[in-house]
Amino acid sequence: MLREMRWKVSVVLLLSCLLLCLWLNNSSLSQWRTQQHWHWKESKATAEPTDAPTPSNGTAVIKSSEATHLEKCPSVPPELAGPLRIVFDQEQSLEELATLNPYVEFGGHYKPQNCVPLQRIAIIIPFRNRDHHLRHWLYYLHPILRRQQGEYGIYVIEQAGEGTFNRAKLLNVGFVEASKEKDYDCFIFSDVDIIPENDRNLYRCSQNPRHLACAMDKFGFKLPYTGYFGGVVAFTKEQYLKINGFSNNYWGWGTEDDDTYQRVTMSGMSVDRPDRSIGRTKMIRHQRDKGNEVNEKNYAVYNRMKFTRKQDGYISLKYSLVKTEKSQLFTKITVDIGKPPS
Repeated sequence: MLREMRWKVSVVLLLSCLLLCLWLNNSSLSQWRTQQHWHWKESKATAEPTDAPTPSNGTAVIKSSEATHLEKCPSVPPELAGPLRIVFDQEQSLEELATLNPYVEFGGHYKPQNCVPLQRIAIIIPFRNRDHHLRHWLYYLHPILRRQQGEYGIYVIEQAGEGTFNRAKLLNVGFVEASKEKDYDCFIFSDVDIIPENDRNLYRCSQNPRHLACAMDKFGFKLPYTGYFGGVVAFTKEQYLKINGFSNNYWGWGTEDDDTYQRVTMSGMSVDRPDRSIGRTKMIRHQRDKGNEVNEKNYAVYNRMKFTRKQDGYISLKYSLVKTEKSQLFTKITVDIGKPPS
C-alpha cells in the first residue's frame, strides 16, 4: 500500500515538472515572437517611402512648413522655342486669354515656381484706345515671358480723355506706379503694337540700356538709323534714374525716342542690342490715332534737350491718378497727364 502511494506521488511530481517546463517554454516563445514582431515593424517602417516625393536632382525634400531652397534660374532659359510665327488673323477675348494662361496671377503677375528669377521686371505699355492690339500682345507675350523665366508684372498706362497723346510722359507714370507696387529691378517700356518674332530676344535688362525692337519689319528688319531707339527698350532702375527718365514735353507723334537716345549717350552709357536675327519684331499695322498726329513743335523741344534734360523728366513729372483696374492678365492705370502748353 505504501509502495503504491509513493508511486502515485512520483507520477504527480513528474507531471507537475512537465507542465511547469511547458509553461516556461510558452512564455519565452511568446516574448520572443513579440520582440521579433516589433523588429519587423520597425524595419518595414524604415524601408517604406514617405508621402513626399524624392527629387530627381538628389536635393533633400523640404516640408511645406520649412523655407524652400531653389536654385537661380539659368541665364539661358531651357524652354525657349527660338523663331516664332506671328500672325494677327484671329483674336481671343480677355476671358479666353485668361484660360490660355492659368499660371498668370491676378493683375498680370508671374513668377517661376521651380527656380529663383534673375530679375523682377515691370513691363510698361503706354495706351489709349488700343484694346484690339492689347489682346494680340497679351496672346503672344505672356507665353514668351513665362518661357523666359523672369518674374514680371504687366502695367497698361492709359491716358484719360481725348487730348493730345504723350507717350513718353505715360512711360514715366508707369515707372512711378509700378515701383509703388513692387521693387522692380528692370523696366521694359513697350509699344502695344510690337511683338517679338523670337523668344530668345530676352525681355531683360543688361549693363547698358537695351533696345529690344532693333529689327522691325516696318524698317526691313534693320535699324533705320544709328540713333533709333524706339518700340521696345529696357532700363534698370539705376539707368532710368541716371537719365532722369523720359521727357514730359513731347506731345503728339515723333522725336521722343531720339531724345531718349541722347539722354543715354550724354549720361555716359551706350545702347545694347541683340543680334538682328534675334531682335526681329513685327508691328500690328494700323492707322495713326486721333490725338497722336505729327507735332512739328517737338523738334524745337528736341533741339533744347541738352540744356533741359536734367530738369525735364522723372523729377518734374506731374499727373493725377484717375483709377486703377486689375484684371487677370494685366493692371490698367488710367491717369490725367494734363495737356500741351498753348
